[in-house]
Amino acid sequence: MKFDNIAVLGGAGFIGSRLATRFESSDLNYSSFDIDLSKDHPNTIFLNVEDQVSLDKLTSATVIINLAAVHHDNILPLSRYDDVNVQGAINVCNAARKFSISKIVFTSTVAIYGFAPPDTTESGEPNYFNDYGRTKYLAERVYKEWQAEDPSSRTLVIVRPTVIFGEGNRGNVYNLLKQVALGRFLMFGNGENKKSMAYVENVTAFLEYSLSFKPGLHIYNYVDKPDLDMNTLVSLIRKNLFGKSGVGIRLPGIFGIGLGYGADAIAKLTGKALPISSIRVRKFMSTTQFATSVQKCGFIPPVSLHDGLARTLRYEFLEDNSSRQTFKTE
Repeated sequence: MKFDNIAVLGGAGFIGSRLATRFESSDLNYSSFDIDLSKDHPNTIFLNVEDQVSLDKLTSATVIINLAAVHHDNILPLSRYDDVNVQGAINVCNAARKFSISKIVFTSTVAIYGFAPPDTTESGEPNYFNDYGRTKYLAERVYKEWQAEDPSSRTLVIVRPTVIFGEGNRGNVYNLLKQVALGRFLMFGNGENKKSMAYVENVTAFLEYSLSFKPGLHIYNYVDKPDLDMNTLVSLIRKNLFGKSGVGIRLPGIFGIGLGYGADAIAKLTGKALPISSIRVRKFMSTTQFATSVQKCGFIPPVSLHDGLARTLRYEFLEDNSSRQTFKTE
């Protein structure tokens, strides 16, 4: 599988950096673009998706993979979500038109579904609850309009990953791993709720795989199956780190929620955010589970979910990788 020039937008981020490493090992011709420099890939070229002129750097590209986005929960002003995620999509499509680029791969998110029922598929109704999910959904519509202008020759791949974890990531999954590693973890509730997750190496492998898709509209949730319930997930973490079985101390869910409300009150009085809150406890005890049709296109993830967790735990807590780059995500 060869392509003249793959342009990776947002190439200095968590997924982009891993994708660049993958492309190098696959001997694919690519260029990485971002507003930030990459510690691991110093050849990253400055490009701002908010600036239409900046996108003229895509003049020689034949494929665009757009990973660029504003995604943190605390972005202010809120208009930044629209500026980057929506106007950025408009600008990218304009560049594709200008330079006759007929293939775009766009990473969206399962956040467009909001608090969705378990096993929501790619046909699930949008029900976003924050500006990140809202603007990602609007960006999808922009890309769909671009593809619909010439459906027989334009290829659009929309990938909606669930929460992504992996080496160097500093998101919610890492926070859970760290709490267990430090011995500060308490299991609230029965632990039977399931969480969909995705290992970064598998996500980048699927992005590479999707480059071979033919003209048309292709939409996929990305989830590494099978989903793990919290009992299994925490047990795996403890086994890899300490060789212990089980989840450790378990407390009733109502106790955890009460503790969360207490932390909320302290945070309000002191003005300092605490690692626990009522919302975090409720999220922890809720099921966040999505279905995916990825297997129907023939893709086989190169790493099992269990092995992805083991690799991440080893890298973060059993080896010294303190000098390596880290990525703050949600």
